[in-house]
Amino acid sequence: MLQTNERAFETYVEEILLTRGGWTSGSNAEWDKERALFPAQVFAFLQDTQPKLWAEMKALHAAGLEALLLSTLVKELEADGSLHVLRHGFKFYGKTFRLAYFKPAHGANCEVLALFGKNRLTVTRQVPCHPGDNRTLDMVLAVNGLPVATIELKNPGTGQNWRHAVRQFKENRDPRAPLFEFKKRALVHFAADPDEIHMTTRLGGERTFFLPFNRGSHPGQIVCGAGNPQHDSGYRTGYFWEDVLQFDSFLDILGHFMFLEKKEEKVDDGRGGHRWVTKEKMIFPRYPPAGGRARGGEKPHRRRHRQSEGRESAIVRDHQGAQRALRHEFYRRRPLLL
Repeated sequence: MLQTNERAFETYVEEILLTRGGWTSGSNAEWDKERALFPAQVFAFLQDTQPKLWAEMKALHAAGLEALLLSTLVKELEADGSLHVLRHGFKFYGKTFRLAYFKPAHGANCEVLALFGKNRLTVTRQVPCHPGDNRTLDMVLAVNGLPVATIELKNPGTGQNWRHAVRQFKENRDPRAPLFEFKKRALVHFAADPDEIHMTTRLGGERTFFLPFNRGSHPGQIVCGAGNPQHDSGYRTGYFWEDVLQFDSFLDILGHFMFLEKKEEKVDDGRGGHRWVTKEKMIFPRYPPAGGRARGGEKPHRRRHRQSEGRESAIVRDHQGAQRALRHEFYRRRPLLL
């Protein structure tokens, strides 16, 4: 029989990631909440995967190398964002340090696979998330020391569900904090309970909007329904912890399926004229059933939440073209999620 307290659900999630997902346990002792990084993990990965470059820079900078590296990395994250740094590395005194390695879409030699296997995915519980206080976040997922996702977990057995997690993100998480600032550290935020998962890629207080990250109650059917079907784990969201966050799958998403969408829009300049601004959106692929109609599967959900129908429809339409391409390629390469 499943335990009903929130900590038990959190323990289950961590155990699945550690024993089946290819993750390791992170430590709050290594967490730098001012910079929102795990510096020791960053340095360990660089030394392990790029020993010649590390030795060259160590000879040049001696004891000051770590401080210089950290300062440079933070500047690159502030300028270009964590997705860019994970995929392209960061410049340091004319050289490029890689902060992650991904499998190519087609073919890979032994050297590439060996480097891919050296990626370090860590899950850390109850992480301090604001520099100015001691509030903690249920889980931080990191790749080689760089946080890429946050998770708030709730359990209906305690009288709370994913909606309370959404409320927590809106009311108690400062979007200006380094961990939560758009695209600069964590790329996606999940509000989850044993039955449903919802996500956002941008926190903005009460204006934050979450989209469902569910399979549908009848995945594979044209009208798949809301929520999720039963899962062997006893938790309907078991597919997420056991499949989506599995080492290869999660790195595949980060390496090939997420992207930053940029659009130029003309806005009122407040003086009777107009000016052009760049609007950015982080796209994290959602997974309606392959072959099904995404909007058909969402209709029951929208009927239950009519107050947000117009807003959700606008967001879904805006993402529609990008998501269609992502779904096609993702299902071609990742059928296990079905």
